[in-house]
Amino acid sequence: MKIIMKSLAAIAILTLISCGGKEEKKNDSIQIGQKPAATETPKEEPASTEKPSEMVDLTNKGIGPIKNVELSPEIDQAMAAKGMEVYKTKCMACHKPDKKFIGPAPTGILKRRTPEWIMNMILNPEEMTQKDPLAHELLKEFNGSPMANQGLSEEEARQVLEYFRTL
Repeated sequence: MKIIMKSLAAIAILTLISCGGKEEKKNDSIQIGQKPAATETPKEEPASTEKPSEMVDLTNKGIGPIKNVELSPEIDQAMAAKGMEVYKTKCMACHKPDKKFIGPAPTGILKRRTPEWIMNMILNPEEMTQKDPLAHELLKEFNGSPMANQGLSEEEARQVLEYFRTL
């Protein structure tokens, strides 16, 4: 019986030794400071490095109720003052006039967007971010933070647009 037990123990030890050995496991994760393996295919770079918030598109009128906006050469100061009040109460939580915050800064927006696009974005942000390519790209640029629909009337949106002309 002792011989059988010693034989089984010897077989078990030999089996463990022959199968065990050092095994290298491939680690596919990338560690900080480590470059990706040469076999990985590099990601394609976007065609343009220009941010959507900096792009100029003065042809797109957006998606929504506003089809045409006529801007007079002179800024209507009374309308702009009302627009500033609306902006302060409804928009400043996410938009700072001169700097990127949760949303883009409106300063200079009329040099990059049509008045119709701006008003449609104010009045119809949900559909704009879903169906308008530029608004969709802006949503991505601003970390998926959608613009809240503040329920402004067309008149209030027009007042905010007039205020943007003063920035």
